[in-house]
Amino acid sequence: ADAMAAHLKPVGYTYINMDSGWTTKNFDSNGRPTWDTSKFPSGIPALADYVHSKGLKLGVYLKPGLSTTVLAANSQILGTNIHVKDIAIPSVPGDTETGDSVKIDFTKPGADEYVQSIANQLASWRVDFVKMDFVRPGGGNIKTADSREYMRHFMTALKNTGFPIWVELSNSLSFSNVTTWQQVSNGWRIDGDIESGVSGTLTDWTNVSKRFNDAPKWAPFAGPGGWSDFDALQLGNGSHDGLTVTERQTAATVWAASCAQFFTGADLRNLDSTDLAMMTNTEVIAVDQAGNVATPISQASSQQVWRTTKPNADGSFTVALFNLGSATATVSVSWSQLGFSGSAGVRDLWSHSNLGTMASGFSASLPSHGSRLLKVTPSTVSADFSISATPASQTVTVGGSTSYTVNIGSQNGFNGSVSLGVNGVPASTTTSFAPASV
Repeated sequence: ADAMAAHLKPVGYTYINMDSGWTTKNFDSNGRPTWDTSKFPSGIPALADYVHSKGLKLGVYLKPGLSTTVLAANSQILGTNIHVKDIAIPSVPGDTETGDSVKIDFTKPGADEYVQSIANQLASWRVDFVKMDFVRPGGGNIKTADSREYMRHFMTALKNTGFPIWVELSNSLSFSNVTTWQQVSNGWRIDGDIESGVSGTLTDWTNVSKRFNDAPKWAPFAGPGGWSDFDALQLGNGSHDGLTVTERQTAATVWAASCAQFFTGADLRNLDSTDLAMMTNTEVIAVDQAGNVATPISQASSQQVWRTTKPNADGSFTVALFNLGSATATVSVSWSQLGFSGSAGVRDLWSHSNLGTMASGFSASLPSHGSRLLKVTPSTVSADFSISATPASQTVTVGGSTSYTVNIGSQNGFNGSVSLGVNGVPASTTTSFAPASV
């Protein structure tokens, strides 16, 4: 937390999240997960207080269902005379990992009370984030688990606490259930773990490249309150990341252009200097945090252009150029592909450099697995809306009246109000209009 507050908080990093090791299958007498005292002798509430004192937030790791450890203890549910065996379905798994949890029967008295007791405990500790792992339909080892019902009840329980807790689901979630994930979480893992499983490195290009294939179909569902989760952005460990410097920058580029969360599992006290510069590039972070998701124009080849289909707040477009091939190649974008004509200013966000005004497009020679992240600003910004009236003009006598049909058309993703008025009428004349919005 100290290292993050010093090096990463100034550019927007917020959460300190713990993975599964924080609890080591410890539960209290009411069957609620609690901390491993050998690792956290002062407890999670004290840790949360310390993290919050740094202006940061704290996250923990959970899995859906009822732990078999709790089931074996037949713990009494807090505030009731009901025990967990009364709400368990022992024959049905609760998560997709190893079979160490069972499904909860939410038709039984005590089921919601049990989940609510967990939510209340998290809120009382002032935990800000929950990673819910081995959720299904999706990835994992056990294909018969289904976590959707549990997540609906869990999210309701969190809302009941009145304390804001961000929820991320993992992993490799089913795309056909994306609308459910929107309802029961704030982020959803679109792929499996980024780690390669190869000794000595954390990931590899094959795992990173999967995100290019899977991200576009999820993009339309990302927006305020819920985002596609690409797993950790493996930056911070230098060559131990398992990627070249070029590949690391390309990974950060697709994460940012897709508005995916920037997570790192690196030792924040000993960050590689090159990686730290990438992790703290404020212009790249601004793209990630803008919430305007870029998607590919085409994926027919390894040379791809990803762009935002609507302008950013300042009228610019975010454009990412990728060479996913095995040899150096030129990647080009024309302004017509972005939906405007005329010239545009181009800025390279990684190098913080203005590249000049380009007449009709931009091209770059990129090394294998290379990329550029650009801000493209049209020289002439087109109108946000158009107005036409039927009839176009009309003569009205004093004391008379007339009516017009006014058509307002949105352009460039405009979403706002338009005020209408009449010029050139006597001061004594009254005109009125119904509110108009597009």
